[in-house]
Amino acid sequence: MSTLRLTFLGTSGGTPSVSRSLPSIAVNYGGELILFDCGESTQRQMMKAGVGFKSRFTIFITHLHGDHVLGLPGLLYTLSMLNRKEPITVYGPRGIEDLIEMFEETRYGKIQFEVEVKRCSEGLIHQSKEYEVEAIRSNHTIEAFCYMFREKSRVGRMNVGFLESVGLPRGPLWGRLQRGEPVEWGGKTIMPEEAVGPPRPGRKIVYTGDTSPDERIAEFAREAEVLIHDSTFDSSYEREAAEQGHSTSRQAAEIARKARVKRLYLFHISPRYENNSEKLLLEALRIFPETFLAEDFHVYEVPYTD
Repeated sequence: MSTLRLTFLGTSGGTPSVSRSLPSIAVNYGGELILFDCGESTQRQMMKAGVGFKSRFTIFITHLHGDHVLGLPGLLYTLSMLNRKEPITVYGPRGIEDLIEMFEETRYGKIQFEVEVKRCSEGLIHQSKEYEVEAIRSNHTIEAFCYMFREKSRVGRMNVGFLESVGLPRGPLWGRLQRGEPVEWGGKTIMPEEAVGPPRPGRKIVYTGDTSPDERIAEFAREAEVLIHDSTFDSSYEREAAEQGHSTSRQAAEIARKARVKRLYLFHISPRYENNSEKLLLEALRIFPETFLAEDFHVYEVPYTD
């Protein structure tokens, strides 16, 4: 079983504040690094947080507003200066190809490794042996996507009582049953479905990026372990939030409640709350008790819930 660790590298929205950098979230999983959004100075935040520049590294950009993407050139040039050789894959909306091409053609630096750029669309966009990433459109002022990291299902629990009753010793034969192979023992065939329970769902993290509240996102995030939701304003700025394609903390909490997630993080906090961010948290807690205010360098290891 792999450790699934979230590190909030930047939690502000629009502009940085004294205590918050611009949007970026690192996911460490099974020796791989996944980055959601890349605000300015993300590479410094990564160094300070100790998330590591892994050889397997994938970046998902929600949209092309500057606060979510202008950290990319600095990150790529830093990695090049560190003599990186392994490729990086960058996913993003329409225009991401032009942006990366512009970075690569500038005279201010040269990227010494391959950057594979993939335009995002709705549906399953990326997968490995252990996890997959799915996207849906969010409700913002330009094309933008909401991402889901979803761990693939794990093998079911062994039916220890049954296996002990038939006298099958622990060891390689148990492993064969877990892999779905029947086993001959004591003159009879033991079938995998007798010895192993149903597959157990993997953990799920949903990151909305910038968005107005959207019922599609509530369905997308259903029963996720973690929902990281745009919470730019408190409810007194609901009209401004709607005009700018953002959500209030109350609206984020309502989406979390509908989705029945385990934990909500309020994210993309306007600098106007630099000295009063508790206002956002208290507003959301009235609706969804498992709400947390995202802070730079906060780390959360996502547990298994079964």
